[in-house]
Amino acid sequence: MQKTISKEELSLLPLHHFEGNVVVVEDESQIEEQVKELEQCSVIGFDTETKPSFQKGKINKVSLLQFASPEKGYLFRLNKTGLHPSLIRLMENPEIQKVGVALRDDIKGLQRLEGFSHAGFVELQDYVKDVGIEDMSLRKLAGIVLNFRISKRQRLSNWEAPHLTDSQVIYAATDAWVGVELFNKLTAEFPQCEVQTL
Repeated sequence: MQKTISKEELSLLPLHHFEGNVVVVEDESQIEEQVKELEQCSVIGFDTETKPSFQKGKINKVSLLQFASPEKGYLFRLNKTGLHPSLIRLMENPEIQKVGVALRDDIKGLQRLEGFSHAGFVELQDYVKDVGIEDMSLRKLAGIVLNFRISKRQRLSNWEAPHLTDSQVIYAATDAWVGVELFNKLTAEFPQCEVQTL
């Protein structure tokens, strides 16, 4: 497996996005049911989105929490529901591996909403260091490990908008789904590497 990928090499790869079912949860009463589905999985992808701030020193609160199994994406609109106790239960569960890239900042952002003790999070940047991969961004890891490109066009869009666009929904689900796809491919290819949790 190559260690790095150039922008030029990345641009030649096919563009992919999550094609499974995506549920967008905007109503607090739906959260428990969706979390129970997620609790049936042993590994799920994880990510968050925050409305970008263009003012110096102003940081917005996390507005979207994403999880994904290989088949389904779950988008929780925290700006509408808050950080529900069942979501905290999921994030504190050491038995379910929640995988992604640059997780520490995401976790800190969520802990600003509600205090909780995270468990079972797997930082893919730590894992790929052990196998000699040098590029650490989600986009470049997708290129190196999965041989496809993902779009980052929606990253700076308004995640607190009254309704998310189809493009935002696909983008957010893809970011979480790529985490679980990377994890599954890497652990299959490098079973000797120990998976450490945060």
